[in-house]
Amino acid sequence: QVHVVESGGGLVQPGGSLRLSCAASGSIFSGNVMDWYRQAPGKERELVALVTSGGITDYADSVKGRFTISRDNGKNTVYLQMNSLKPEDTAVYYCRAAGRWWGQGTQVTVSS
Repeated sequence: QVHVVESGGGLVQPGGSLRLSCAASGSIFSGNVMDWYRQAPGKERELVALVTSGGITDYADSVKGRFTISRDNGKNTVYLQMNSLKPEDTAVYYCRAAGRWWGQGTQVTVSS
């Protein structure tokens, strides 16, 4: 049975930081791309960042220079370090494994 579990969301003030974590089953983590998506109220789900098994990363233009995605292959975990957060970053953040398996999401709210 596979699992994808996000954690680390919460309420943060503008300009603050959060680190999201996503733990996945080894069978779907190893050798596969891991993505972070987000979905704000009334908007479509959008890709935020991805990291390949070899560590190549890519980011949405809206988060470049502020967010960093990384993976720990020994722990089957991918991280999203979010700095300089803005109110428009408020959304439910989802992790996806191997282009197919989704987590349940974690809420990130940026507000003063």
